Amino acid sequence: MKTRVLKINDVESDCSAILEAARLIQAGEVVAFPTETVYGLGANALDAAAVQKIFEAKGRPSDNPLIVHISKRQDVDRLIKELPSSAITLMERFWPGPLTMIFKKSPLIPDAVTAGLDTVAIRMPRHPVALRLIECSGVPIAAPSANRSGHTSPTMAQHVLDDLDGRIPLILDGGRCDVGLESTVLDMTAEVPTILRPGGITYEMLMQVLGEVRVDDGALKPVKKQQVKSPGMKYTHYAPHAQVVVVRGEPHQMVARINVMAEEYAKQGMKVGILATQETKAYYKEGQVLVLGSRKQPATMASNLFWVLRRFDELGVDIVLAEWIETKDEGLAIMNRILRAAAFRVIEA
Repeated sequence: MKTRVLKINDVESDCSAILEAARLIQAGEVVAFPTETVYGLGANALDAAAVQKIFEAKGRPSDNPLIVHISKRQDVDRLIKELPSSAITLMERFWPGPLTMIFKKSPLIPDAVTAGLDTVAIRMPRHPVALRLIECSGVPIAAPSANRSGHTSPTMAQHVLDDLDGRIPLILDGGRCDVGLESTVLDMTAEVPTILRPGGITYEMLMQVLGEVRVDDGALKPVKKQQVKSPGMKYTHYAPHAQVVVVRGEPHQMVARINVMAEEYAKQGMKVGILATQETKAYYKEGQVLVLGSRKQPATMASNLFWVLRRFDELGVDIVLAEWIETKDEGLAIMNRILRAAAFRVIEA
């Protein structure tokens, strides 16, 4: 299979490319497309055979549920059994945008989408290309991130091509994703709305609207459950090709410990990458130092994370030493991704 890439500069002037992608969706094929979070690999969410092609292209385990993407608020009604008033409030505040909510599913949703669970995760993306593609397809689109399973999520069309070239027919290139991390997943079937996967809609934002929100223990710890309701919980995710190790402590302690570790690894002949911040970059003496951004701007650091991890792949490093980021605001989502990329390898400084 030859994978084509069609550039979308404007949804109106480049509508023929979106229509071509929509025809593929209608024909039961998969298409990669941009959202504001990361690139998604989409198929008709109501067609189990089409959804299966997502798992095959990604090499994704079938017990890892998918998110269903819609283009209009009323599309939710036929896909779920019940819509809580609190969810309506959240939709009015955060949709379209990087918030996924979990509800009890209707019989329309195939088990292939939900990994056999009786719940379904739904969101309305903010990206104009994604919205137009869903609208033109005339069906909700099930889509995980458009990368090989376990690898760093793609925030550019080239990242998708690097992972899935020859495995999918088409990529819509809508430029770099601005949020840069997958959506927040909020379980609305829990007694208290519970964040299963943190993202760009933060705990603090949700608390302002709902007044009471929980963060699942699995956000920063390995999950031991057999079944999970959200993607990004059960397996090692987001990893570059190099081994990742997280170093936790006060900034000066982290810098000192990372410098020692980097020197030791370099003596062993290993190429070292260091995932640093604007405040610490000048203090590192060894290795390829890449900067996420300033600790004062966690949204910017979140936007850069996957791009930086893929840059380490390009540089061919053998090990990445990553600083711990304070888990406030978008910092919670950043550490959720880094810890999973590191398979929870953490060293105290």
